[in-house]
Amino acid sequence: MTANWAAFATAEPDLASTVEKRFGAYTHHILATLRKDGSPRTSGLEVRFLGGELWLGMMPDSLKALDLRRDPRFALQANPGEGTGMGGGDVRISGRAIEVDDVETKAGYVEEVEPPEPFHLFRTELTEVVRTYVEDDTYLVVQVWKPGEPLRTIKRT
Repeated sequence: MTANWAAFATAEPDLASTVEKRFGAYTHHILATLRKDGSPRTSGLEVRFLGGELWLGMMPDSLKALDLRRDPRFALQANPGEGTGMGGGDVRISGRAIEVDDVETKAGYVEEVEPPEPFHLFRTELTEVVRTYVEDDTYLVVQVWKPGEPLRTIKRT
């Protein structure tokens, strides 16, 4: 089961807001894809939350784009920032990236983002969103959301 960003934000508005703020704090994040041989590849990436979707834009024929064309599964880690503070916690999104070839959709993205052209554009279908943070300097808190399931919160000391 998957959901787009709007469905996640409707189901868990507070967590979605926190996740967007974490991604908005820095420009570059880490995308994990799968290579031809199944081994992981990590790459830097900029992301956009627009029109109820989480978008991934990439240079033409970049290895990460070719990976996603072959196997759409991905994990996206927000830039943790400087030091060890990680204000707002650590956030990760997993799912499937679906390439968008629709001229009208890409034109709308170009109008909003002004990326260098040509480029690959992928919209995402989420399978999991995870936030990990420290509460009261005592607990490690892990929030896990999956489509069709309630938010699960785990506290560890």
